[in-house]
Formats: sequence, structure tokens, C-alpha cells
Amino acid sequence: MGKHRYTNNLINETSPYLLQHAHNPVNWMPWGEAALQKAKTENKLLLISIGYAACHWCHVMEQESFENELVASVMNKDYICIKVDREERPDVDQIYMTAVQLITQSGGWPLNVVALPDGSPIWGGTYFPKQTWIEMLQQIAAYHKQAPHKTGEYAKKLSEGIRQSLILPPGNNGTKVTPGKIEAAVTQWQSVFDPEEGGRRGAPKFMMPGIVMFLLRWSHQHDPGLTAFVRTTLQKMALGGIYDQAGGGFSRYSTDSIWKVPHFEKMLYDNGQLLSLYSQAYQKFRDPLYRQVVDQTVNWLKREMLSPDSGFYSSLDADSEGQEGKFYVWKKTELENLFGDDFDLFRHYYNINNHGHWEDDNYILLRTEPDEVFAKKHHLDQDELTKKVQKWNSVLLKIREARVRPALDDKILSSWNALVITGLTDAWKAFGNNDYLDLARRNAAFILKNLLGSDGILRHSWKNGNCKAEGFLEDSALFIQALIALFEATGSESYLDQAHQLAQSAFNQFFDPSENMFFFSPAGQGNLISRSMEVYDNVIPSSNSVMANNLVRLGHLLDQSEYLDIAGKMLKKMGDNILEYPSGHSNWLNLALNLSEKQYEIAIGGPQAIELAKALQSNYLPNCIFCAGKTESLPLLKNRVKDNETRIYVCKGQTCLLPVKTAEEAMKIVMSSEL
Repeated sequence: MGKHRYTNNLINETSPYLLQHAHNPVNWMPWGEAALQKAKTENKLLLISIGYAACHWCHVMEQESFENELVASVMNKDYICIKVDREERPDVDQIYMTAVQLITQSGGWPLNVVALPDGSPIWGGTYFPKQTWIEMLQQIAAYHKQAPHKTGEYAKKLSEGIRQSLILPPGNNGTKVTPGKIEAAVTQWQSVFDPEEGGRRGAPKFMMPGIVMFLLRWSHQHDPGLTAFVRTTLQKMALGGIYDQAGGGFSRYSTDSIWKVPHFEKMLYDNGQLLSLYSQAYQKFRDPLYRQVVDQTVNWLKREMLSPDSGFYSSLDADSEGQEGKFYVWKKTELENLFGDDFDLFRHYYNINNHGHWEDDNYILLRTEPDEVFAKKHHLDQDELTKKVQKWNSVLLKIREARVRPALDDKILSSWNALVITGLTDAWKAFGNNDYLDLARRNAAFILKNLLGSDGILRHSWKNGNCKAEGFLEDSALFIQALIALFEATGSESYLDQAHQLAQSAFNQFFDPSENMFFFSPAGQGNLISRSMEVYDNVIPSSNSVMANNLVRLGHLLDQSEYLDIAGKMLKKMGDNILEYPSGHSNWLNLALNLSEKQYEIAIGGPQAIELAKALQSNYLPNCIFCAGKTESLPLLKNRVKDNETRIYVCKGQTCLLPVKTAEEAMKIVMSSEL
């Protein structure tokens, strides 16, 4: 501690983002009762600054302002300064992001808000240059001293606006979301699709895996005309610079409209969902590119994101040595020296040309065609090309390992780990690689051991043996989803039992029976001016939509009709909003399909049940729920298990056809819609 001139209250935190600021001259405090009480006692405004470890502009603002003694003196004089890791406290982030969006009509990180001592915001914005920041803080403090009644009135109005925004969007409760209405909404939605590059038109380009997963399903079940757009999106993302061609894993987003130049941070939640997306797409199309993406990404997760006890870390920074992307980009001369005679083929494969050129003579590795096309064009055998690429990538990774690595955010979040468990389980279903399933099971065991309290309540964040914060709805919802996926893959009833227990706990902690919706945070947590209900599907699907889909699956698997009833009410509540803004409700659209007439239960009973379930689940069957076992302990298996043979029952709405004995026969029933 002696080598640091300043040390503030963040030094006792575990979040890497908060610890980055522990030696700023700003008198930072973590979010909590102590900070709010100090503001009341000293009659000072709160300055709440929110960011996350992999956020580039958060680093810039820290270097320009928070490490500057003059700026710090202005902040410390008139404010109680609070630093928040948005990943550790998404509930706090939701409140103040909503405030800034209401004030400025936009948002982002770093998120900076001034609030009264009780937490009610009066001003906010995102990144500010140093001089602007100083001037704004001085003006706000002076205005508040002169006219505290006016800031108080404004805070009251803004807080009421926040409460209204965070509960439920306005809508005609009771609108039915039918396939016909979905079709009309999707048709209108297509006006923003980019048919050439995939994804949404324009820049920046976010991958939005939930949207592509829904469109994959919609094209499969209802509109084959969308297949080309889905496949274009999948291919362009996988071949672009947004994907780490040498090491696997996707960056956060593309800064341009062609998936070329990424914002180089890598987030666990993106990659967990992209495992699911590319695995499901492989089930549907059997494209070897999708297998390559999944395999490389899992290898990256194991190599760079996995803790010794099988938890997954949260993110990798965009910067290394103070420069964005430096860890990932290459000089042409460096590559020429590395690959010698092979460089000519290498440069064509990875576009060491004008297309791959970025800035400062750096090149981003990217591809313009899948391997089978490239091999044919260059008169290579496919296996020969595969071996060359593997060799090239091995060399590149070895060189990269000697570079200064981007900072790692090594906290472990229940919700994001759950997305990886689901992704790995989906990958096992698609490819049958037992390593994927083993890793998913070990990660689930880690969460159950370290983040599930003896009170049956899931915690949100873990680091170095310490849990932070009672879990949010997203933790429970995404982990329940993961446990159901593991149950369907393995037939192990312990996963289903645990999912059911967590669902019951979620009802106790979060459910509002008057709205038939779930709050995001538990009651009484953390000095918040409002509890929110998260309903918009963003990069991560909303916790309410995930929970509603869980209730459908649990309702079928456990014969719990009340779960199906609540899910139906949740869908109706959101009906207008879903149809008016489908891109913000893609997982709600999945719910509509899950509650539609084409949802099947596949019950498999007998000694070979798990093997037959595996064979069936290697196919793309988004409208099927699987229940396989050797005993009759579950409702779907009652009177359907015989010791000497295994039978498959295809059911819908508690009506089943005569059993069949092979996966092929069951597939025919599902694909022909005989029920």
C-alpha cells in the first residue's frame, strides 16, 4: 500500500472494476447504506459513477478525470462519490440508466449521475471530457446550494418517471400473440434487416444472439423465406473480425457495418449465448463453419475464462498496454516472418490486404469465404487446408501468449455462467462431444456449491470464496433454464428438482401476483428508489421472458398447470408491446411459440431412454420438451416405462400417439405434425 499515494474505501471490494479505482484521489465509496448516510450527515449530493471492467470509455474517463488531483478535489469537496460495478449491481445500474435515458434520451457507460442524499437523481450523462466534467459538477453543486427546493422538486418528478418506466410498459393487457400476428410483426421488422451483411442495418453492429435464435426458429416453423437472412448473419459474424479467428470467441460488437473492426472486449454472456446459437444452427443446417466456431469458442473459454474450480470469469478488456485491440492485431512483416513460404496462402485466407487493414499498419484477421470455398479456389484438399489453419492458429496463439494480456475481470456471476451452461449443453446436443457436457455439469456444480445459499437463495457474484449480493431474477431465471437443459440432456432428476426449487424460491422473492410478473430485485435490497420489472429483451433476454419460458417447460415436465397459466398471463400482459416492437421482445416471441399449438412433449421411458433422447436431440427441435428416464417417477413417464424395451411417446396437450421405438419414427411424427 506504501507505493500508492491514495487509497480509498474501494480497497476492501472484490470487483476488479472497483479495485481499479481504489487508488484514485477521489474518495470513492461502494454503493450501500454507509455512503447514503454519509451524504445525509454531511448534507452533500451523491455522485454515482457506474461502469464495468471491460469498458473502454470508462478507462478513458478514469485516466483523464478520476486519476487527476484537481478533478478529484472538485468531486470530493461537494459530493459523496460512489463507484458501482454495473455487472455486480445491475439493479442500481437499471435505476440510474433509466434516469439518464429520461434526461438525455440516450445512455451508455460510463454512466454518471448526481443524486440527492436519498438516491433520487437530479442530473446525469455518460462520458465527459475533463474540463466539461469539472464545470458541470461545480455548476450543479452551486445550483443545489442556491435552490435546494427546486432540485428537490425535480428529483421527485424524475423519480416518479423512473418508477413508471421500471414497472411495466403501457399496453392493452390481454392482447393475444398469435402466429398470424407474429408474421405481420416480423414482416414489418424486416425493413431494418441487412440482407447483404446480416444483422441490423448500419453501424455499430451488435450480434443479438436471442434475435437470431428466434428468427432461426421462426424460419424453421413458419417462414422458410427468412432462412437466407439467418444464414447470412451467421456466416458474416463467424468470418468477420468480430470473431477471434485465431483463438475463438466473439468480441462485444462491430464498430462498422461489415463485422470487421470489433470493440475488442470479450464478454462471457455474449459467448455463452453464441454457443447456443451456432449449435442450434448446426442442428438445422449441418454447416461445418458452425462446428468450427463452437469448438474454437469452447477452447477459448477453457483456456482463458475458466477458473481452477470450474467457474467462468466475466470478461476480457478491449485494451492492453493502453491500446484497444493490441493483443489481437498483427503487422504484415511480423506475419511474413512467422509463415515464410506459407505466407502467400495465409494472407489470402486471413485477408492481409486492404480489406483486413485497420490502422497504424495493423491487420485484423478476418475471412471472406468458408473453408470449402477457399480450398476449392486454391486447389487444396479440405483436410490439407484444415491442418494448415490449425498449424497457423497454433503459431499465432503461441506468439500472442507472450504479449501483454488484456485485463481479466475474474468475478464469477451466476447469470452469465448459466448462459454458458446452456450453451455448452446445446453444443453437446448438436455435436455429441462429451467434453462439452462434462464442462457444463462441472460449472453447474460450482454454482450449486458456491453460490446457492443454505437458505435456497441463489447469490449473484462470487470471487475468492466471497459471495456478493443476494441474487437477482436474472440469476434464478437463467440458472433454472440451464438446469432444465441439463435435465433434458442427461435425464438426471436432481437437475429438474433443483430447477423446481429455484422456481419456488423465485416466486417467494420476486413475484408480484397483482401484475403476474416478477420484480428484478428482491424486496428490501439496497436502498433503491424503486424496484424494477425487466421485460425488454436486450443482448441478454429479459429475466421475465426467461422465467416465463421456464414456467412453460416446468409446467409440462412436472404437470404444473398453474405454471402454464401464469406464463400465459405474462404473455398476454406483454402482447401489445411484443407485436409493436418485436426486436425488443424476441424471447417473448419464443414464449408465444412455446404456448402455441405446435409444442410437443417427448417422453422416453426404458433402459435406452437417455441414448434415444441424445439421438433425437441432435436434431433441431425447438418446439419439443424432452423427458427421458428409466423410472416412472416423473409425470410424463407414468405408465410409460418397461424394463425390457424403450419407447418414445410424442405428446401434445396431454394427448399422445401410440409409442414408437426409434428416433427416426419420432422425428417423422414431429415433422409431419400428426397430432
